Amino acid sequence: MISRLEQLCLDKGLKMTEQRRVIARVLSESADHPDVEQVYRRATAIDPHISIATVYRTVRLFEEANIIARHDFGDGRSRYEEMPSAHHDHLIDLQSGQVVEFRNEEIEKLQEAVANKLGYELVGHRLELYAIPRRAKTGHGME
Repeated sequence: MISRLEQLCLDKGLKMTEQRRVIARVLSESADHPDVEQVYRRATAIDPHISIATVYRTVRLFEEANIIARHDFGDGRSRYEEMPSAHHDHLIDLQSGQVVEFRNEEIEKLQEAVANKLGYELVGHRLELYAIPRRAKTGHGME
């Protein structure tokens, strides 16, 4: 079965080698915004002949073709996701590195209003929230 990312590649006329297919499948199946090293580990579990250089080249090719989106969540690693079909924002857990996707209509409207008030038409944006988990309340009032 062909992955969504593979189909996007074919639709854009990219030549799909078997190694590119594996990398596309890995990215398509990832829900965690992997970096290149993570993509490489997952891809070599499927095809041990894939080199890290091939993963870097393929990821760059997919990014240039607007098939995947690159994110820098402040941890020094570029992380990737399949180009989203619908806009969403990200909350990054600084302790675990987990990335939570969310959409909030109030935030969307507020961003439009800010741009409008400043005399601009908003054509795009990225919102990244950096957070740490709240400590659980103990009920002793001694926090």
